[in-house]
Amino acid sequence: MELNNTIALVTGSASGLGAATAKHFAAHGARVAVLDFNEAQANAVAEELKGFAVATDVRDEAAVAEAFESVSNFFGSPPRIVVNCAGVGMAARIVGREDKLSFDVFEQTLRVNLFGTYNVMSHAALRIAKLSSLEDGERGVIINTSSVAWEDGQLGQTAYAASKGAITAMSLPAAREFAQSGIRVMAIAPGLFNTPMMEGLPEDVAAKITANIPFPARLGEANEFALLAKHIVQNPFLNGTTIRLDGAVRLPPR
Repeated sequence: MELNNTIALVTGSASGLGAATAKHFAAHGARVAVLDFNEAQANAVAEELKGFAVATDVRDEAAVAEAFESVSNFFGSPPRIVVNCAGVGMAARIVGREDKLSFDVFEQTLRVNLFGTYNVMSHAALRIAKLSSLEDGERGVIINTSSVAWEDGQLGQTAYAASKGAITAMSLPAAREFAQSGIRVMAIAPGLFNTPMMEGLPEDVAAKITANIPFPARLGEANEFALLAKHIVQNPFLNGTTIRLDGAVRLPPR
């Protein structure tokens, strides 16, 4: 599938990996819908891309349904390409100091990362399946964002690792279910990337993290995530699996 003149929806696209993906897709001719919880930033990115912004909480099923309708009305058709980048990265031990439990962190993390991804994927597949097929029988592609933490979860990342592991686990059964409709489902598991989440770390902490990356010995750039997302869109035989994008890093226990 080519990006040129194809409608794409990217969640979490007001910043970080999502914004880079939205901008990269637009640079290659895609008509992009910017979906994010932050309305002001979403509008700013959409204005830059001459796209369409929708302020939406991916945890809210009705809000996501309404967002898809808004995108369809604006562009005249539902998106064929959907990339899920919306997520949170909270950390907490299962049992912390003074016996403090962290179920609230676990619940919130799964609601955004996992339920939000499943919610958007569901509404995307529902609408893509009703589009006419392209020459090769393909109708669309859904790309979800996992993380290397699903395999290398560090201390305090139980909730995050669980959410990303579930996203990875969904790829194959979802791809099998949607195969009859010509819809591919893939996941990208990024490693340590230069995103707003990482930029907030102290310089010495960031240097220590970077030292664990074999090659290139640096943080990943958001545009490198976008490059892989573009390749997945264009390569019709990529389906039902997760690709690690990590510079060969394997995260230590802490």
